[in-house]
Amino acid sequence: MNIKSVLLMPNLTKENIHLLMEKIIDTLKASGCEVCLDLRYKEEFGGCVYGEFEQLVGQCDAVVTVGGDGTILHSAKHALMHDKPILGVNAGRLGYLAQVEANEISCLSCLIKGDFFLQRRMLLEMTVEGREDIWYALNDVVISKADMARLADISITGNGHNIGSYRADGIIFATPTGSTAYSLSAGGPIVDPSIETIILTPICPHSLYDRSILLSPDMELSIKSHFINNSDKVTVSVDGEGVVSLDENKRLLVRKSKKYVKFITFAHKTFNSILSQKLTMRG
Repeated sequence: MNIKSVLLMPNLTKENIHLLMEKIIDTLKASGCEVCLDLRYKEEFGGCVYGEFEQLVGQCDAVVTVGGDGTILHSAKHALMHDKPILGVNAGRLGYLAQVEANEISCLSCLIKGDFFLQRRMLLEMTVEGREDIWYALNDVVISKADMARLADISITGNGHNIGSYRADGIIFATPTGSTAYSLSAGGPIVDPSIETIILTPICPHSLYDRSILLSPDMELSIKSHFINNSDKVTVSVDGEGVVSLDENKRLLVRKSKKYVKFITFAHKTFNSILSQKLTMRG
């Protein structure tokens, strides 16, 4: 696969983003790649092809984000809808999901040469009992108590069999991609994204024996919260964005999606090499 046109999606709140964007645009154009940008950036960056965002996503060969992991997570949903591969250029701090650092812009010329490969990243699919909406998580689905002064009581079954009941601040259901995010901070394991599994990680559990579990990717999870007061609720977020609040009468359903996000990566950028670099930076 040769990439002849890319849609750039920058996060303009990042420090020195304009200088970095100019370097990226110049590098891509010098290699013969067409650079597309949303119309709203026309006054910010010159010499590109401009248009309506959704139209550009459908027309381009790939999406390149310039920002942090949040920018990648947001952009991945659009790339997924149009079946486009995505590449992250890190303009943030750690950027676990980014394949290219700010001092490695020259490797973007590999796109036009086809000197890269695609890695499929697993997604979680979340629904709420009685609703038709479907949410997709590249990182995680997080259930937490709306009133943080109290613990949440959450019971979980998988394929109709009991997995466990938890008293905790919440529960994280993470993908391997999301294993380096909130789940890691809550004591969960780091999982190579080439492995398919659902990571269940309690957040500050009441019992010391409640620890992170790796579940089969074929497991269909049903999650129910139990409340003392009728006014109690839990909130659910998908990739860091709050999407719904649940009362005791509704079940949350989580499973591995049949869809995947395609990440662009390079031969010299292995998961272990990136992880080692990022963990050193994290300290």
